[in-house]
Parts: sequence; structure tokens; C-alpha cells
Amino acid sequence: MKILVTGGCGFIGSWVVRQALHAGHSVANLDALTYAANQDNLLDIAGNNKYEFIHGDICDGEVVGELFTRIQPDAVIHLAAESHVDKSIESASAFIKTNVLGTQVLLDAATEYRTCMVGKRYDNFRFLHVSTDEVYGDLGPDDPAFTETTPYAPSSPYAASKASSDHLVRAWHRTHGLPVLITNCSNNYGPNQFPEKLIPLVILRALAGEEIPIYGTGENVRDWLYVGDHADAILKVLDDGQIGETYNIGGEEERTNINLVRCICAVLDKLRPRENGQYADLIGFITDRPGHDRRYAMNIDKIRADLGWSPAADLQAGLEKTINWYLDNPAWCQKILDRTEATRRQGLNLNSGTK
Repeated sequence: MKILVTGGCGFIGSWVVRQALHAGHSVANLDALTYAANQDNLLDIAGNNKYEFIHGDICDGEVVGELFTRIQPDAVIHLAAESHVDKSIESASAFIKTNVLGTQVLLDAATEYRTCMVGKRYDNFRFLHVSTDEVYGDLGPDDPAFTETTPYAPSSPYAASKASSDHLVRAWHRTHGLPVLITNCSNNYGPNQFPEKLIPLVILRALAGEEIPIYGTGENVRDWLYVGDHADAILKVLDDGQIGETYNIGGEEERTNINLVRCICAVLDKLRPRENGQYADLIGFITDRPGHDRRYAMNIDKIRADLGWSPAADLQAGLEKTINWYLDNPAWCQKILDRTEATRRQGLNLNSGTK
């Protein structure tokens, strides 16, 4: 297939692009290269003649429409999104624009494009929308895991924007007949993840000898999914999923945040011991964030039974693989940190200039 991937320079997107190419597909990657995107994530496939990068914004209808016409995709995998909960609490506008309006632009373009297709290409076209478990809200300690029919109850502006985009995708399927698929995933981790996320943040703070911040008491529970497994699941759903259906994708690895952080510290103690003390000594507790969901858990019986997919990586092995990657790639990490600091300083300068 020729696949249009949105957000392919991001963490999950870059893994999807790479694994789609390895599966023999052609990939066009549309990415706006906002702060969390990184073209270095795809340096290993930059010369692949089945890969094309397009710098553009999914909110730009003209760019998106022209791209569909030019590349003639057989499928879309829509990953482009603003995804950091803390940032959505600080300011929700970018999340509404990209996650809601950007999805609407893509749906409109895909619907118009498909009307020009004929025969098997018309019948086989697919629009796969990648979403999150956060649309379901949160669970109590003894509640059953989220299923595909769990009512939506998003807590954060980020989760609400993703819930909105899920509803749009279903509406375009029912109203316009667009052949859609939706996946809702649990927390991802693995190599190349942007350092604002919990696992890389802990790794890099620990290596720098800085405080490792934990919200509240650290008892919030998350299900952890290795990013390579997630990419495999997405491609499996694209190939074999039933049109109009939703599939939960999870790692079946629930951990409290404090337990996860201590696991990371223990692996670091083994791989790169500190001169004075242990990495867990750096853990500090900070004020909880507003609306912090207590627990996420994913029931993945549907994708396992219908498509034969299950996660391959257990958390301990996945953490060791991930931590080793960060230890082996300090230049990648430093480049990201330098860019982040430069962006922060630029923002401070702009703010001071307007006072």
C-alpha cells in the first residue's frame, strides 16, 4: 500500500513509518515539525526510495488536499496530535486546533479524495485514527479495565480534544461512508521518546543527578505499552481490522507511577551506578496536577480474539532496552534538551518584550 502517515516524525509516528516501510509499504509522512517532532528519529530510513517527507500542517486544508491528489494514498494513518497533558492544562488552544480542527480537515480531504477513486481502490481505502485510553476517563482500584464500549469521560483538555476527534471520525463514517478504524492505546514508552514524558524524563533527570519529580503520592496507575508493539498493532488493524470498529491496544502492564520510577532507578543502578547513593534517592514528590486520573487499564480481548495481536514486550525487558538506548545516545538527548531550552528562553524573551 501507499500510506499517508500524519505526525510521522513524532515518537509513535516514527516507529509506525519505519515498520510500515519494513513491511513493504510506501510511506508519505506529513509533519508540521512542532516542538516534539524530530526528523532525527527517521535518519535510518531517510534514503529509502519508498519514503517521502512533507513538511506541512494538517490544519492547512489546501496543503492536505493537494497532498492527497498528488500522492494518491491507499490508506491514512492519522497520528498527528498535541499530546502532553500538562501543556493542555496550561493552554488548550493548540490541542483544540490540531486534534479537533486538524482531524476535521483530514476527514474532509479524505472523503473528497475517495469520491474520485474507483474499483478496488475505492473499496479498500482505509482511514485509521490513532487515539488514547485517556478518552475513557479514569478507574477506581477495583474497576474492570476499559473496553471499546466504555463511555467517554475525559478529564483533561488533551483527553477531551482526542475524544472530540474520535467522535468526528465516527461521524464521518456514518454520515459520509468514510471507511474508518479507531485505535485507543495505553501509555507508550521506548527509544526516541520526547523527554517531557515520564520514562525519559526520569532517565535523564537521574543521569543528570537532578530531582525526579513525582506527582502527588505516586499512586496513580498506568498501563505501559512498548512502542514497537503499538506500531505492530496499528499496522495489524490497518490490514485486518473491520471497518467502523474500535480496537483497544494495551501492554497489560499496570504499575503505579512510584513503582515504575523505582524500577527505572533499579535498572540504572545496575547499568550505570551512581558514585554516591542510589538513583531512587533523587525521588521527590510535588503537588499533584489538576484532574489527575487515578488509573488506566485496557481490556485488549477484542484485538487479541479478532486480529490475533498481543503485546510481545514485558515491561522489565522493555525498560532495560529503553534505558540502554538513552545511555547509548547522549547526543540525541542533548540535542533535544538544548532545543527545548532555546525554545523556553525564546518564550521568556518574547514575554518580557510585551510587558
